[in-house]
Amino acid sequence: MTDSAKPTLMVVDGHSLAYRAFFALPVENFTTKDNQHTNAIYGFLSMLVNLIKAEQPTHMAIAFDTSRHSFRTDQYPEYKATRSESPQEFRGQIPLLQDCLAAMSIPVLTKEGVEADDILATLSTQGAEQGYDVLVVSGDRDTIQLVTDDVTLLYPSVQGVSQLKRYDPTTVRERYGVAPEQYPDIAALVGETSDNLPGVPKVGEKTAVKWLTQFGSLDDLLERSGEIKGVVGGNLRDHIDDVRRNRRLNRLLRDVELPVAPDDLAVAPIDAQAVRDIFARLEFRTLLPRVFEAVGAGEVADDPAAAAVVLPEPSQVTAAEFLEWVDAQAADVSLRIPLQGGVPTRLGAATETDLREIDWSDEVADALRPWLESDRPKIIHDAKPQVKALRRQGIRLAGLAYDTSLAGWLLRPSFPDKTLGDLVERYLGEKLPEADPSQLVPETEGATPAQEAWFALRVATALREDIPESVAAVLTDIELPTLLTLADMEVAGVAVSHEVLSTFSGELATRADGLAQDAFGIVGREFNLGSPKQLQEVLFEDLQLPKTRKTKTGYSTDAAVLADLQESHPHPFLGLLLQHREATKLRQIIESLDTAIGDDHRVHTTYVQTGSQTGRLSSTDPNLQNIPVRTEESRRIRSAFQVGEGYESLLTADYSQIEMRIMAHLSGDEGLIEAFNSGEDLHRFVGARVFGVDPSDVTAAMRTKVKAMSYGLVYGLSAFGLSKQLRIEQSEAKQLMIEYFARFGAVRDYLRASVITAKEVGYTETIFGRRRPFPDLASPNRVLRENAERAALNAPIQGSAADIMKIALLHIHEDLRSEALSSRALLQIHDELVVEVAPGEWDATERIVRARMGDAADLRVPLDVQVGRGRDWNEAAH
Repeated sequence: MTDSAKPTLMVVDGHSLAYRAFFALPVENFTTKDNQHTNAIYGFLSMLVNLIKAEQPTHMAIAFDTSRHSFRTDQYPEYKATRSESPQEFRGQIPLLQDCLAAMSIPVLTKEGVEADDILATLSTQGAEQGYDVLVVSGDRDTIQLVTDDVTLLYPSVQGVSQLKRYDPTTVRERYGVAPEQYPDIAALVGETSDNLPGVPKVGEKTAVKWLTQFGSLDDLLERSGEIKGVVGGNLRDHIDDVRRNRRLNRLLRDVELPVAPDDLAVAPIDAQAVRDIFARLEFRTLLPRVFEAVGAGEVADDPAAAAVVLPEPSQVTAAEFLEWVDAQAADVSLRIPLQGGVPTRLGAATETDLREIDWSDEVADALRPWLESDRPKIIHDAKPQVKALRRQGIRLAGLAYDTSLAGWLLRPSFPDKTLGDLVERYLGEKLPEADPSQLVPETEGATPAQEAWFALRVATALREDIPESVAAVLTDIELPTLLTLADMEVAGVAVSHEVLSTFSGELATRADGLAQDAFGIVGREFNLGSPKQLQEVLFEDLQLPKTRKTKTGYSTDAAVLADLQESHPHPFLGLLLQHREATKLRQIIESLDTAIGDDHRVHTTYVQTGSQTGRLSSTDPNLQNIPVRTEESRRIRSAFQVGEGYESLLTADYSQIEMRIMAHLSGDEGLIEAFNSGEDLHRFVGARVFGVDPSDVTAAMRTKVKAMSYGLVYGLSAFGLSKQLRIEQSEAKQLMIEYFARFGAVRDYLRASVITAKEVGYTETIFGRRRPFPDLASPNRVLRENAERAALNAPIQGSAADIMKIALLHIHEDLRSEALSSRALLQIHDELVVEVAPGEWDATERIVRARMGDAADLRVPLDVQVGRGRDWNEAAH
């Protein structure tokens, strides 16, 4: 209730606020296990809960539009015609949002032929007349006209729906210079782009306010429009009909016939179980107690999911007591080893009912080493940093049975949960106690290491129930052993020469400066080559080049767009600009590498297992994946990666045409299988079949075309895409595809069947059982659906290639250790493996590498491995 003890009626524009919430929260971060998008629902309900707590309305309703058709489109068919279709991910959320509101006993109102704003206008007018304090919550400016002493508008700020600005008559006049009821007059004169209502040309808000102040009302202004001098006066007279139409359409209806009146909208008790059920379906665990607190007082304590979790208290023990305790455990033990500067500080361990903690020290490390290095099963969340810390202390952790971070990613590769807190929320419906890192003295303490281990153990139990058998096998047989291998590689690092990088960086700086001066000479002045705004002025005003793709800040100046522009409209400046960008980009890559060189003269990158949806590894700090491939510049950079002290040479190895070999295996195409088994050049063999000539007569141009075709098919390349890539007519590209499939029909059949199967089951699967969900395959949005179809074509092939490389890598790592060799794997970049070979171990190392890469998968065609040797990465190229 308000201070005046009047009842408070709150009416909300559901569609408007939900739409803003959709764009305020990243859609990719809000999806259920069933791939239902939920960001608009979550954002809207979060705002609503905050509103209810802050305003405490006694009466409430949410209005929604039923469609784009209304009496306004009957009068003016172009009304809102320029608005793009709502994203399918948004439209699918509205019925679920309304289900949530129904469970919360909040009336949802709709009416054919009118808009939600008209419902708000009717209820707010009735409420004010009947003695209510009215709150109108909307993101539509038309509702400003509803503001009175009894009606307040809550309007989203630029920060989004989380912050609402209050508009009363004084605020409206301060902001717009007119009374609330005159705001539609401003909009009628200026026009409303979002509603496709054109206004008077050259008339902005200031001019409209000046006129309304001068003439008193819109009607008087239009009646005396002849008194307005100049161009704007002529424009006003020419567009009087538009102004009158705009004002007619933006006037909200205040007399819509509704099945309810304000008195019927009294806040009612929520249906607690219905809320639990719908929130469980939407996986809104942290939101659930907030709703109960805001609108269902007394329900929190009755709700097991919302009740505060009672954390078991860990026992502080000595090393001897810890070993006695852990040896007595029959079930899995979960570990958490917090680190500071990469060094362990404590160790926490947990079973379902018992927690232990111990301070870390050299003595504790020596005492616990036998157990840590034993095969006793251990569960760890995000294990690799902890494994690395132990290895730096001479402890090789064994028995890693489960990593909840990897398991969560395998279940949801498109939308991985980033932290243990995310997994706890998703799979347990609880909140992990976490201290606020921004507070010097946190108001709440975070979970202890043992308590974090306890949460991880319970998350692992939940994940094991959800994870399919084939995906669980990928975790156990591929990802966990790969984690241990990568930990060794990261600790070892790779020797990198500062001198080589520094010399090349200096040359690039000189080159970039020269290119910049040449570019300035063409333009006739200096400017910032890195400023998009200044580049737009030079390209499209000074040089009068054709405008590129429109963006929010003008016209695109990204590299791909400018490369296309240079191809269609060659210009010396564009050539210099693109070369300058390339030199600058290379310098940035080199500087990131140089900065990362440690005191041991080695670079220790971090491999990210969960960074892709297909299973491919990425690297960070520094990123080694962005080093160019097969260019003169890439060779210069790679020459800085050198054999380290105490080692003899580097060995490089990669697969020849692995994705095409996987395509041959999966499709069972006899032609492709014959090509690989015959040992002939694949693209020459395929070219001979496609063009109907002998292999010896396949020209370089023919080979290029079939190579582009073969690899393009793996990525769902269309005839249009192929024509653009090969710079040939689309008709020729289409004919090339027809000829290709006529001779390799099983490839076409496999690709079609893979998409059909993915649509039926909702995911694709690699040879080894790794799954990638594709919810957009069922989307009615054509663009989303076709993008998903192209990705679904590639996922089993690229994912299988990633699995094969990981299997080869982990077996090579195991064999080198089992044979007591000092040689070690250092890098896995762009499907290429780099091994540092110790003196006298070349033959044994090469044998292991060739054998393990060759037998990493049992395909219908051989896995061909190419090996190189040298003192640096470039010299070892093959």
